[in-house]
Amino acid sequence: MNHKPLRIALTKGRLEKDTVKLLESLGYDCTSVHEKGRKLILPIPDGNLEVVLAKAADVITYVEHGVCDMGVVGKDTLMEMNGKLFELVNLGFGKCKFALATKKDYPFYDGFGVKTIASKYPNVTKAFFEQKHMDVDIIKIEGSVELAPLLGLADGIVDIVETGTTLKENGLEVVEDVAQISARLIVNTVSLKMRQKEIEDLVKKIEEKINYDKAD
Repeated sequence: MNHKPLRIALTKGRLEKDTVKLLESLGYDCTSVHEKGRKLILPIPDGNLEVVLAKAADVITYVEHGVCDMGVVGKDTLMEMNGKLFELVNLGFGKCKFALATKKDYPFYDGFGVKTIASKYPNVTKAFFEQKHMDVDIIKIEGSVELAPLLGLADGIVDIVETGTTLKENGLEVVEDVAQISARLIVNTVSLKMRQKEIEDLVKKIEEKINYDKAD
């Protein structure tokens, strides 16, 4: 057995909390994560694991470059970044969706002009409209993307939607779902070869727990 801990990068925030809950349900002592203070690298010694806390895009970067063996990240970030790694398990939490939204009752698909779409996720947006063989102009927005159609900057937006409340409060509505999203367990391609048994054992435990919860 490799004595170096298996390093897992977790997306800070809700996915971090849900993953820690999952690890604890498998019997791992995650006290160090609960009592992290400002620390970003945290040992789980009873499982020979080490947790690294990072932003979603950085989780992919760390796993892709092999400084972390595995990671937990939303499917939204995976779709946008398209890194060189394996997606092993759909963890089932962090559920939401990408959706195309416009101002209420706006006839988005009418006419032949090129539509303008605002999004934090230009690659996801581009792929979605390419499948439809539609030409669109994409404007990347970093903040509240809902503003773009309200200010007349865009005909519509592609964004993550959980409940749809924010859209409704701003006079927008979902026109079409783009993709379903949830948290995924990803792994570095080299780690999967070099530490296959450890990774497969952990994945098996996780999958059994997810299947058990589904059946319950």
